[in-house]
Amino acid sequence: AELREELFQEGYVKRSKFKGKPPKALPPIRYRSSDGYDIRVGRNNKQNDRLTCKEAEKTDLWLHVKDITGSHVIVTCDGEMPPDRTIEEAAIIAACNSKGRNSSRVDVDYTFIRNVKKPNGSKPGMVIFTNNYTITVKPDTELEEKLRV
Repeated sequence: AELREELFQEGYVKRSKFKGKPPKALPPIRYRSSDGYDIRVGRNNKQNDRLTCKEAEKTDLWLHVKDITGSHVIVTCDGEMPPDRTIEEAAIIAACNSKGRNSSRVDVDYTFIRNVKKPNGSKPGMVIFTNNYTITVKPDTELEEKLRV
């Protein structure tokens, strides 16, 4: 239902196809890293926007697969760089929540939220970012399920 609402807002379908009031937004998918850091993942473009631009703190870490459609991943870390293991686990979660989930290797960009900007008038989920690092990971759905809260 949330996806239908997004299709309507982007002009792909007409409102008459859907009856009733718009659906209540679902919360982001939650994970906890092996080191105890909270990780949140957007479920769709609209939620990616809300998570990245409104809910996350400027000191949180933001991850997204490189050059592939996927979810925004936020690691709550209070401005400190989390341990390498947490960054790797968050990158695996980003890879598993993207179109690259069936690839053997996926590049994932990460940076602090303060380096992520939403251009004026851009579509939901579209952001630009600077001062990023890239990590290459193998998508691991078993680890992703294990870390889910």
